[in-house]
Amino acid sequence: MSNTEVEHREEEEAPVGEDEDTGAQVAPIVRLEEVAVSTGEENEDAILDLKSKLYRFDKDGNQWKERGAGTVKFLKHKETGKVRLLMRQSKTLKICANHLILPSMSVQEHSGNEKLCVWHARDFADGELKDELFCIRCILLSTETATWDWAAKLWTSSGRRR
Repeated sequence: MSNTEVEHREEEEAPVGEDEDTGAQVAPIVRLEEVAVSTGEENEDAILDLKSKLYRFDKDGNQWKERGAGTVKFLKHKETGKVRLLMRQSKTLKICANHLILPSMSVQEHSGNEKLCVWHARDFADGELKDELFCIRCILLSTETATWDWAAKLWTSSGRRR
């Protein structure tokens, strides 16, 4: 190797000073305004808030498919007293489930597992009403705090016992 090649390599490998001020000033191209975002939950009180995984039954494939993992909330409207289930995915906050809890609905244990519950609902998560069969697995529940505890709390708040 010649001396010029060695000097050139040393210049490339030499660390650039991070504190070096070039004197250049960069102004933002776009100014962003703060926007008020409405979640639709402003007139509701959270009765229950749990980390969980939600599944829906796919009739065509005859199998359970994951709908999302995140926080499921039972929200009671301050004026009407109606209770709805709302679940959003953890990072994207996309709605996985959004339906009213009706007295005609029933929650059942799935396959004898206390952490799994199954129910039918007319869901509006995708922007249109669809009959869905849901299964939920509550991640933070221990075997002492069975799913029936939150199901009982939900049903008593909506005017019905399980």
